[in-house]
Order: sequence, then C-alpha cells, then structure tokens
Amino acid sequence: MPIPFVKDIDFEYGKAQSVSALVRRLIARNPGPFTYTGTGVYIIGEGDVAVIDPGPVLDEHEAALDAALEGERVSAVLVTHHHLDHSPLAHPLARKHGAPVYGRAAPERHKPLSGDQPVTEEGADAAFTPDIELQDGQTISGPGWTLEAIATPGHTSNHVCFGFAEEAACFTGDHVMGWSTSVVVPPDGNMNAYLESLQKIRTREFETLWPTHGPPITRPDRFLRAYIGHRLQREKQIRDQVAQGRTTPEDIVPKLYSGVDKRLWPAAAMSVKAHLERLKENGEI
Repeated sequence: MPIPFVKDIDFEYGKAQSVSALVRRLIARNPGPFTYTGTGVYIIGEGDVAVIDPGPVLDEHEAALDAALEGERVSAVLVTHHHLDHSPLAHPLARKHGAPVYGRAAPERHKPLSGDQPVTEEGADAAFTPDIELQDGQTISGPGWTLEAIATPGHTSNHVCFGFAEEAACFTGDHVMGWSTSVVVPPDGNMNAYLESLQKIRTREFETLWPTHGPPITRPDRFLRAYIGHRLQREKQIRDQVAQGRTTPEDIVPKLYSGVDKRLWPAAAMSVKAHLERLKENGEI
C-alpha cells in the first residue's frame, strides 16, 4: 500500500489559526526540505494554555507567537525533541510566562552538526534540557485540556508525542508526518525503536494526528499501516541490495532513491544506515 501522503495545508505565516475547537496553530517562516512549510507551533486551550514545539528563535516568529498569546497565560511549554526547528524558543517563551518546559534532555552523544558533515536534518539543539523530564504516560493538564507524554524513540532517542484526551488526537512532532517519511539518523536515531514506536501510536487508535510539519492526518490507522509497510518494504529492498554486493549507504542510495531530490540523499543514506544496523541487530546480515 503506498503511503497516502497529505500535503495541502491552508495557512498564513504570522497568524495563529484555529484548527480545532481547542487547538490553534502558528507556522514559523522556516520552510525547507526537512521542515516542509515550516514549524507548526500548537497552542492548546484558551486563557491558560499549553504550547507544543515553540520552534526556532526568529524575531518575526517570536513576535507572532507573543501576539497570538496576548492576554493568555502559558502554563506549560512542551517539546517533542531537541532539533533546532522545535526546541530553541522553548525556554525564552517559558521565561516570559513563568512556565516550566517539559520534554526529554538532548542525549550527550548527539552533538551539533559541524561544517564538514552532510546535512541530514535540521540539526540538534544539543544543549536542550527541560525543567521537567517527562516519563512515559505522564500527564500535563490545564482548564479543559489534558496532554499525555508518549515516549516514541526512533527519530531521536528522546522523542515524545503528546496524546490529547479531549479530542482523541495526538501531536506527533517528527515521529509521523503527513507530507513525508521521517528521517532516522544513527547513532541517536534507531530503526528498531522507531518501528516499535510507530506501532505504539497505532495501537492507541487516535482519530487525528497533528505533526509539527504539514497538515493533520485524519485516517491514522490506514496511514500508519502504510507508513510501517513502506519501512519494511524499503528494508527488503536494502536486504536485496546487500545480497547483490552493495553493502554501504553510498552504494545503495542511488539505486533506491533515484527519483528523490538529491538534496535529500544524505538523509536517505542515514535511513539506509539505520536499516542496515537494524538488520544486523536482528541477525539478518
């Protein structure tokens, strides 16, 4: 089954738009090959609110977020993971409102991208440390809203999704995206963990998934079955390439990703590497 990608998104930079009864979304002007139209910041509730993935520190974006929150109190700032398009504005925003930052600390082994490394993602906010380290199943609540931390390692080792009880929804960060597959970059990313985390979200039977980038996914089970199936099919292709004597990502990517924008080949090489490591972990190669 091909992945039923959803790519159409109606938005305006600098404007917080209501996307459900209890959720507003503000998209930062940081579009790119890994961020699609930009980072979608979610504001949950009214009056006393939570903010998920405040995004990058950009003057225009920070001013737009402040304007969207005027007259309201942020009681919780939540971060799905420590990439530069998700977490840098978390502490500056939290300080303005006297709110704690929730999330999981950046792993020590995940250093910032250096100038001689290929660009495979948006880069790491390696110094990110939350005020409150989230545990799987922990809840954060306010008037009319409850968010549950769901540990979903794979894209990064510290990735967390947030279940939204009042709307049977889940904010999925980069774990599940409607417009694209997610990048898994070793050593912090792990394909075994990623596939297990995808299944974990699927079993929750959410009605809507809200990624940080792109539009919502409104048929999650169908989408996740295809998402997982795509990974397993790609893994079979990689196993076949190894059997033919191609044993490195550099050898395999041109064969399997010939129709993909070459700017994304370094990221594809990291996902191929993650699959190769998974096959080795599972004793298949």
